[in-house]
Amino acid sequence: GSLEGAEFWLTQTGYEFDMVFDPERKVYQAFSLGSSFAKVMKFSNMLRYSEYYVSRRSFPQVPPQFIEDLFQMGGDFVLDEGGTVIFSHQCESPVDRPSVQNILAALSASS
Repeated sequence: GSLEGAEFWLTQTGYEFDMVFDPERKVYQAFSLGSSFAKVMKFSNMLRYSEYYVSRRSFPQVPPQFIEDLFQMGGDFVLDEGGTVIFSHQCESPVDRPSVQNILAALSASS
């Protein structure tokens, strides 16, 4: 993505931690994160998004110039100070995220 898009996201979310700016997606490649139309657009995801809409849950408003690969898959990773991965979760869908408890358990186990 663009630096402007990253700055927009930081402002919109109030995120206060360091962010890796990776316009060439080398980090995504290193963690084997891909892009999948089928995983993003599957029925269960569309159903969940429609439930969010009906319940009036708000979605982040992203200006069109920052939208690039809508089908890019995400992941959640925690690295220690030496760069060793101590927690890794490759998302199977846009709504597939690990629980905070799982992340904290990984942090506790690594210390």
